[in-house]
Amino acid sequence: MRVAIGALMARSKREIPHYYLSAEIDLHAALAWLEAENRNRAIQERLLPAALLLKASALAAREVPEMNGFFTDGAFRPSTCVHLGVAVSLRDAGLIAPAIHDADRMSLSELMASLRDLVKRARAGGLRASEMSDPTITVTNLGEQGVETVFGVIYPPQVAIVGFGKIAERARAISGMIAVHPVVTVTLSADHRVSDGHRGALFLAAIERLLQKPEAL
Repeated sequence: MRVAIGALMARSKREIPHYYLSAEIDLHAALAWLEAENRNRAIQERLLPAALLLKASALAAREVPEMNGFFTDGAFRPSTCVHLGVAVSLRDAGLIAPAIHDADRMSLSELMASLRDLVKRARAGGLRASEMSDPTITVTNLGEQGVETVFGVIYPPQVAIVGFGKIAERARAISGMIAVHPVVTVTLSADHRVSDGHRGALFLAAIERLLQKPEAL
């Protein structure tokens, strides 16, 4: 597993001209909505913040198509679907990133259920071949491990990977007043052959904008 991961990541860093961006996103509105929404749900149907982050990433990938697709045979081929790869750590210390198919079209409930199912089957060795072969963009989330910022390495032939750190409380200036809000750092590693910092910034801005209206996700 480590040999395979090492070979793929070495190829990525050797062949793909990465560029990196990051932004800090205020999650006050998103988490307040999530808390209210979960009060009306059974325990097994409650949403985690990860569902909001994944859905916002999927919608942003649809909005900024230079982040969603494959670079093969010297050219970029955008995907008409958003198959969101989710990095999953395995119990034997390996790492895989299977896809949630059409994540941008799922409701938050469907996405949450798919995420739980995908992680369970990934760790049990029950993934389908299609889930491993066709992610169009990957998301990695190391917030549960206490990491604040993660800059991922692109999985070729994909052209972008999104990283989320832990949700932490920070003092922020809101309308001239100081308030403590939950925030998360989101990062983008993208392929400079396909996009540039301007398009990458639009992608991160789309994630932030979408998370300010969680009821619309």
